[in-house]
Amino acid sequence: MKKKLIRFDWAVKKLLRNKANFAVLEGFLSELFFDDIRIEKILESEGNQETEDDKFNRVDILTQNSKNELIIVEIQNTYEIDFFHRMAYGASKALTENLSLRQSYAEIKKIISVNIVYFDLGQGQDYVYKGATVFKGIHQNDTLVLSIKQKIAFSKENVSDIFPEFYIIKVNKFNDVAKDSLDEWIYFLKNSEVKDNFKAKGLKEAGEVLDYMRLPEEDQFSYNRYLDYLHYKASEIESLKAIKEQITEGKADGEARLKEIEDNLTSITASKIALSEAITLRKIIIKSILKGLDNKTIAEITDASPEDIEAIRQNL
Repeated sequence: MKKKLIRFDWAVKKLLRNKANFAVLEGFLSELFFDDIRIEKILESEGNQETEDDKFNRVDILTQNSKNELIIVEIQNTYEIDFFHRMAYGASKALTENLSLRQSYAEIKKIISVNIVYFDLGQGQDYVYKGATVFKGIHQNDTLVLSIKQKIAFSKENVSDIFPEFYIIKVNKFNDVAKDSLDEWIYFLKNSEVKDNFKAKGLKEAGEVLDYMRLPEEDQFSYNRYLDYLHYKASEIESLKAIKEQITEGKADGEARLKEIEDNLTSITASKIALSEAITLRKIIIKSILKGLDNKTIAEITDASPEDIEAIRQNL
């Protein structure tokens, strides 16, 4: 039987904050960054409001690694159209909140924002994206780099090492074929399953720490409630889609009916215009007859047929 593992998003908030379980998150980040990541501590993941109108900076987990870098891990299950903006805000807030008034700008910590999303964020064919700040010359097309003095002073190799760095994992775009160790982790993120042949860092520990049967009864209850919440949100989204489709269909039917009414009104208007023109023409013909003009002359003036003019003459 397959071992029932809990979802990573719930574990990040509940279990992986424990120092004894750091190996799970360290393994995931090591595979993602292609580096050996060591987490020193978990920081408060909800920043304070500076003003009454300021937004809280809620992220799923904020860590500091052995390189003194801050790593944000954010997991989003449901679609948010402004999620890119949320990423930018979270990274900016973490950066400013971790620089005190007495520190120089050179002491700002590197921010790495890892975003695991279960919807198709933006448009793109890949399922893992990395974004970094690079300055390109608009005339020479060269890349702006640090000077030798700056590299020594900041202990940085590249300009991009100073600015926030972003990772996006679009879980639902993954085709379940694990070709490397990072894919093994994404397979787990999507399916909450660790296959026997998986060798990625941290997955062995994940298979133990995230074992549902090892959870205390109260945590099992909390986890089941979380799953119920996800089901509810999924149903809510499907319901909203259905309502939107009904509105769209109703709008299409309404537009078709409106077009039919507009066409009828146009036809009626055209008929009224034609009738008005016919009455005006008849009045001109009658006045011409009363003036003593012959049918040929009246036809030349009005473009009416001599037969129609004669018929009017006979009815006077």
